[in-house]
This record gives sequence, structure tokens and C-alpha cells, in this order.
Amino acid sequence: MAFTRATGKHRAPSRLTRRSANLAGVAALATTGVIGTFASPALAADAEAPSVEDTGLTQIVTMGSLADEIADQAAAQKKEAEEAAAKARARAKAEAEAKRKAEARAEAAREAKERAAREAERKRLNSYRLPIAGSFVTAGYKTGGALWSSGSHSGVDFRAASGSSVVAVGSGTVVEAGWGGAYGNNIVIRMNDGTYTQYGHLSSIGVSVGQQVTPGQQIGLSGSTGNSTGPHLHFEARTTPEYGSDIDPVAYLRSHGVSI
Repeated sequence: MAFTRATGKHRAPSRLTRRSANLAGVAALATTGVIGTFASPALAADAEAPSVEDTGLTQIVTMGSLADEIADQAAAQKKEAEEAAAKARARAKAEAEAKRKAEARAEAAREAKERAAREAERKRLNSYRLPIAGSFVTAGYKTGGALWSSGSHSGVDFRAASGSSVVAVGSGTVVEAGWGGAYGNNIVIRMNDGTYTQYGHLSSIGVSVGQQVTPGQQIGLSGSTGNSTGPHLHFEARTTPEYGSDIDPVAYLRSHGVSI
């Protein structure tokens, strides 16, 4: 006796029938393109995964890397600029220090030069020399004879052709410049040490009373004016500007370092 399966709305379709229906539905969905959205996990796994390019991730990653590189370059450039600025400041500081030291050395050298010049000038002003350069004594101090009204020579005579340059033997101030009787044209100088020197028989006078003179400065020219037997220079050293206060002129000059 053959048996048949009852059919009705309450009976579930057979497994074969359900399989066939599923396959048909899949085919229909594939045809319409809906499977791309509603496919089961198994079917979706079989479909090809979208590429990275399709998602736009590559562009995002690339832009991020580029931004990092730019930031790194900017940081490196900033560091290089800071280091260069630091080196420039160090060089400027070193140059400024070198300049300061050079200026200090130059200033010290200038001051040393000025001190040396002042010292040389001080020595020069305090120095003494012969009243006629390269001359020598032809008539000594206290020499006796009728040539001198006092009976003896109150100074010394230096050999000098007429018109020879007569100079101050040291620094001082002129206290007499003019006619001196037997001395002819004469000059008397108060020396800085308080003594006096006198120059007689001059052919001309080149200074005036009150004038400051220095060692070696020309004050007149030699001659034979006054009580004189020929051109020469009469030279005296005195303790006062007046006649009769004479001292040994050779000893006087030697005491001031003059070789005579």
C-alpha cells in the first residue's frame, strides 16, 4: 500500500524543496544585484574585498606621512637656524672681545707713548747744554788782567764767530734783554733751579723780558758789542741777576751734566 505525504498550508516544505527555493532565490538576487547588499556572510566572504585604493586610505596615509616629513624638515631647519644664530652670536661676541682687547692694547700703547714723550720732554726741559754748540772756553773763570774792570774775569769766554747761534743752556725765564754796558747786548735768564745765566757781547737779541725759554732754544747771535776785543760769547752763572754774584760757570754746567 502506498503512502502519500499530506500537503497543506501547515506542512513545512521538504528539505529538497527548500534547497531548490534557496538556490532559485540566490539566482534571482544575483541577477538583480541585490546580493551585494543582502548576501549571507558566507556568500559575502566569497565576494572580492574592495581594494585599499577604493577606500581612499592610501591618500590619507600618504598625506599624513608628507605632513610628518614637512614637520621634521621644519624642525631640522629651525634647529639649524638656531645653531647658526648661536654660532653667529658667539663669533660676534668673540670679535667684540678681540676688538675690545685690541683697543685696550692700543690705548695702553698710546698712554705708554705719551708717558714716554712726557718723560722725554721732562728730561729735556731739565737738561743743560753748552751756550754755543761744539764750542770751547778760550778765557777761564777768574782769569786776571787789565781787560776786566774788576781785575778778574767774572765768567768764561766761548769761542764763536760773529753771528753764531747762542742758545739758552737750560729752561728759564728771561729777566733782562738789552744793552748791558761793558757786556754790550746781553741777556740774563732766571733758570728753573733758581740760578741765573748771562750771555754778553751779542750782535743781536732774539728774546724779550718775561719770555719762557727751553734748553737749546736760540736766544741771540754772538758778536763783539760792549767791552770786547773780538767776536766771542761771554757767559756767566750767578746766584742773582746782578753783577758780582757770579759762580764758576764751568763747574755750574758740569753739575748739570754738561761735558765741558
